[in-house]
Amino acid sequence: MSFNAIQTAYAVIALVLGVLLYSSFTVGPVPPGPPPKIISGNAHQLPKSEYWKTYRQWSLNYGPVIFFRIFSRKYVILNDIKSAMDLLESRSAQYSDRPQVWMYKELVGRKLAVFNISSQHPRFKIYRKLLHSGLNPRAVQTYHNLIQEEARKLLRALAKAPEDFIVHFRQNAGAVILNLAYGWSVTGTRDRFVVLMEEAFLLHSQITKPGKWLVDSFPILRFVPPWFPGAGFRRKAEEFKRELSLVDTAPFVWAKEQIESGNFTPSFTSHHLLPEDGHTPDDEEQDIIKWCSGGLYAGGADTIVASMTAFIAAMVLYPDVQRRAQLEIESIIGNEQAKAEDISRLPFILAIMKETFRWAPPAPLGLPHRVIEDDVYMGYHIPKGTTVMANIWAIAHDTTLYPDPDAFKPDRFLSSDKEPQLDPRRFVFGFGRRVCPGSDFAETSLFLNIVNILKTFDIQKAVDSNGQEITPEIEFTTTVTSHIKPFPCHIVPRSSADLSSDWI
Repeated sequence: MSFNAIQTAYAVIALVLGVLLYSSFTVGPVPPGPPPKIISGNAHQLPKSEYWKTYRQWSLNYGPVIFFRIFSRKYVILNDIKSAMDLLESRSAQYSDRPQVWMYKELVGRKLAVFNISSQHPRFKIYRKLLHSGLNPRAVQTYHNLIQEEARKLLRALAKAPEDFIVHFRQNAGAVILNLAYGWSVTGTRDRFVVLMEEAFLLHSQITKPGKWLVDSFPILRFVPPWFPGAGFRRKAEEFKRELSLVDTAPFVWAKEQIESGNFTPSFTSHHLLPEDGHTPDDEEQDIIKWCSGGLYAGGADTIVASMTAFIAAMVLYPDVQRRAQLEIESIIGNEQAKAEDISRLPFILAIMKETFRWAPPAPLGLPHRVIEDDVYMGYHIPKGTTVMANIWAIAHDTTLYPDPDAFKPDRFLSSDKEPQLDPRRFVFGFGRRVCPGSDFAETSLFLNIVNILKTFDIQKAVDSNGQEITPEIEFTTTVTSHIKPFPCHIVPRSSADLSSDWI
C-alpha cells in the first residue's frame, strides 16, 4: 500500500472518530448551513472563485450566520453588518485570534507575520503599538510630501503609457510604502523589491487557498519528514518558506546596511533601529521591527492598487460621475496643487472614495478570525477554534443598507433629503482588535491619486477596430485582496491639463 493510501486511511479514521466525538459533546446546534458529507464536510460545495458570492447565496437560504465544515475544520461566515459587529466588535476579545493554518503558518513559517500572529502571542500588542506609531493620523501627515511626489510620477507615467495603468498603480503604491518602510527609492516598473513583493502576493494566494492542503485538516501530517514518499507538501513548504522569507529579510537587510553606513533615508525601519533613547535593539527587537516593516507593505500596497483599479473601472462605466467630480475639482481646487487637507473641501470626491470601497471592497472576506472559546450567538453554538469570517462583500451589497448595490452611486453618501447610507469605512478595514492600522494612510493616498488623475485626465471607454466603444466586463480575482481583472480603457490628457507644468 502506498504512503498516500496509508495517509488517507488514517486520516479518514481520525476524522470519523473526531466527528463522532464532536457530535457527542457539542452543547447545542451550530448555525445552519448547507448539508455536509460525513467525511469531507462541505468541501465539494466550495466554488473555485468568488467564494463571497456563494456564501451570500447560502445566507439567503439559511440566514445571515452560516456554518460549514471542510473535513475537520469548522467555519462560520457572517453575512450581515449586525452579526459582524456583534461578534467581531462587541466580542472582540473572544474573536480576535487567527486560525491555526498549519501549512502556511507553521510549515511555511509565517506565524509571526503581522497579520497572522495570534492575539494571544506576547508580540501582538507590541506589533499594534509599533504600527500605530508609524500609521496614526499625525504620522501620516509627515508622509504627505512623499505621497505628492509619487503622485506626480504616476501622472507622468500615465501620460506616457496610459494602457499600463495597473502597472503604474503598482509602482506608485510600492514606491510610497517601500520608501516609508525602508527608505528605498523605486526607480522603475521592474524595481527588484516591487517585483519581489508582487511575487509574494501571488504565492500567498496559492498557499492559502481553502482546502488545498490536507495537513490543515489533519495536523499530524506535519510530522511527516520531507524525504518520505507522498510528502510532496513538505517539500513545497520548504520551497515556499525560502521564497517568502526574502520578502521580509531582503529590504530589511538593505535598510540596516544603509543605516550602518550613515547614508540612509529616514524611514519606519531607521526610526526604530535608531531609537531616541539611544539603545541598540537586540535580536528580538530587530525581528519585531523586521516583521512590522514587512507588514506595512503587505497591508497597504495591494489594497491601494485594488481600489485604484476599481476607481478607474467606475469612471469608465459612469462618465456622469466622472464629469461631476471634475467640475467639483475645477471649482474648488482650480489650478492649485491638491493637498491632503482638501478632502474636507471636496465632498463628492470623498463620496467617490467611499463608493469605491463599497462597490469593490478590496478584501471581500477580510482576514479570518478564530474564536478562542465556546460561544453562543442567536441560540447557536459556535465551537472553540472555529474560523469566523465577515463577508464584507455581502455587507457592502446588502440591499437593506444600500439600495441598488451593484450600481456605482456616490450620492448615497451625501446629505440630502434622506440620511446618508452607512459609511463602508466602518467595515471594509476590518473589525475589533484586528482593524487595519493603515486606514488613514490608505485614504490619503487614494484621495490624492484620485484628485490628481481626474484633474489631469479623462477616463473613457476604449474603442474596437470598428470604432465602437467597448464596455468592460467587470470580473474579480479570487484572492485575499481581490482585484478587478485587466480591462481596456482610454486615459487621455484633458484639454485643460498642462503636462509641462512644474507639478507634473
